[in-house]
Amino acid sequence: MQDHTKKSMLGTRRRILQLLKVKGPLTADELSQELRMTSMGARGHLTALERDGLIEHHTQQRGMGRPSYVYSLTDQGDEIFPRTYPQLASSLLDALRALGGEEAIDRMFEKRTEWVEAQYRARMADKTLEERVKELARIRTEEGYMADWEVLDQDTFVLREHNCSICQIARQCAQACSFELELFRRVLEDAEVSREKHMIQGDLMCAYVMRRAKGARVPSKRRPPMAAKRN
Repeated sequence: MQDHTKKSMLGTRRRILQLLKVKGPLTADELSQELRMTSMGARGHLTALERDGLIEHHTQQRGMGRPSYVYSLTDQGDEIFPRTYPQLASSLLDALRALGGEEAIDRMFEKRTEWVEAQYRARMADKTLEERVKELARIRTEEGYMADWEVLDQDTFVLREHNCSICQIARQCAQACSFELELFRRVLEDAEVSREKHMIQGDLMCAYVMRRAKGARVPSKRRPPMAAKRN
């Protein structure tokens, strides 16, 4: 596909998303009129956008006759439009610091850590240390940190995060990283957790080493249950 054709297609799909954002749910015919193209052409773009998870369709009764298919943005599609979450969070931290100083910042991060700890623990219940490290990597990836993990030996694991979802906040507020490390130590309480690499310090990733604490029980391999004897 030639570059100008590809750019035209992407421009049309961007325009469809903008129309759905501004005007709300629209039919393929309504979109084709807005775009000044055939209904078949509009449907081709709609199919691609729906496949990418950016829009969805449902039936809606509009006057007399059969219900129509109308298209609307999904949450994923809505998120492509500009957001100012980092700027808002930054200004809120500045306001909190002005009102209560560093102690207020500490209390805020402590409360957040308690909330997140409860969420993490709910997903890690009844798991071994290795299973919890694996689950932690999964949770962090879901939160945008692009995490992976590795077993170094039966007592040592490493968790790497290749993206920082709170980078702007972390640069402004050292407590963000400190309480993140504290969070890991709480949910992996039978391990010694240390941060070996830190993006804020110029490393390409954040890397954490989890070593099983001395005296912590090493789980034995589970054996399959024995078949019951029959008389």
